[in-house]
Amino acid sequence: MDNRQLTALIIDDHPLISEAYKSAFKFFESQNNPYSFDIHVRHNCDDAREIILHYSETKQNIDIIFLDMRLPPSSDGKILSGEDLGFKINELLPESKIIVSTTFNDNYRVHNIIRRINPDGFLVKNDITPKELVTAIEEVLTTPPYYSKTVMKMIRTQLSSEYILDDIDRKILYELSIGNRMKKLPEVIPLSFAGIQKRKRHLAKIFEVDSNDDRELILVARDKGFL
Repeated sequence: MDNRQLTALIIDDHPLISEAYKSAFKFFESQNNPYSFDIHVRHNCDDAREIILHYSETKQNIDIIFLDMRLPPSSDGKILSGEDLGFKINELLPESKIIVSTTFNDNYRVHNIIRRINPDGFLVKNDITPKELVTAIEEVLTTPPYYSKTVMKMIRTQLSSEYILDDIDRKILYELSIGNRMKKLPEVIPLSFAGIQKRKRHLAKIFEVDSNDDRELILVARDKGFL
């Protein structure tokens, strides 16, 4: 069986986690697979952006990338997180397969990452075991996408819901759920205060709760899989 050399990039600010990903690549390599890996590790947005730009400018590809969502921002403030970096990877290296790994486990953030990055793999770190990492690598290289059990549960909850909410509805619910007050929402949502109030009344009607009871609205939205 011919050996195929692939380039792998691990982007995570925790050295122990990076080592776990490296070990998974090495184990996968040892199991008589037709792949070997040239592995690079970066721990922050600046260094990750540098290697991504290098591969893009030299017309090379990074075949598979483990991407953490919680990363220290770039020094110029243009890349604030792994999510921004994922968007940049899609732009500069569209053939790269991205496996997102994150501690986020709320439906709003997971939905947002899937919509914005459309990763080939998606792992919630609480689900990760050595076996799961190897499975994720194999599935992403052969038959993507691969989602860990928490991500799959969120997607199923979402698909089984009869409610249809757009991105602004979701954003309003999310901001309320993290404690932002209504009067502050026009600063983060592209609507006037009156427009946001109208949206919130509509959400309360959809979920059959009192429009003045934010707590109940958030509880029902979470139960329906939107938070």
